[in-house]
Amino acid sequence: VSIGNICRSPIAEAVFRKLVTDEKVENKWMTDSAAVSDWNVGRSPDARALSCLRNHGIVSAHKARQVTKDDFQTFDYILCMDESNLRDLKRKSNQVKDCKAKIELLGTYDPQKQLIIEDPYYGNEKDFETVYEQCVRCCKAFLEKSH
Repeated sequence: VSIGNICRSPIAEAVFRKLVTDEKVENKWMTDSAAVSDWNVGRSPDARALSCLRNHGIVSAHKARQVTKDDFQTFDYILCMDESNLRDLKRKSNQVKDCKAKIELLGTYDPQKQLIIEDPYYGNEKDFETVYEQCVRCCKAFLEKSH
């Protein structure tokens, strides 16, 4: 989960989806990404995010959406990108009766200990590539831990 759901979280979602497909465990996982805010609802991911994924042979048809109460009751994990997302999600989860989702920073799984996945929106292609590499490391480690 990220603020607007057009850069970081769609990259993480696409990376994780490819990982579980490659490992032939996609039927065990329901994968999605969402935003804390409603700024970009319905929008496709940022063109630079799509181009970064394409360079790695990954396609995303994601449309931005906002986190819902159902998400907290449906998903086992809600992984987010930075502290402000974490704060907002924990606050929202407190308003949900039977929250079952474990809310964590995706970066806590990074073997290279990069805790925060910075928003590349105001950056360049290189920043999107950095996000992609962080997502790959974190998603791999997360998948290994939760197998």
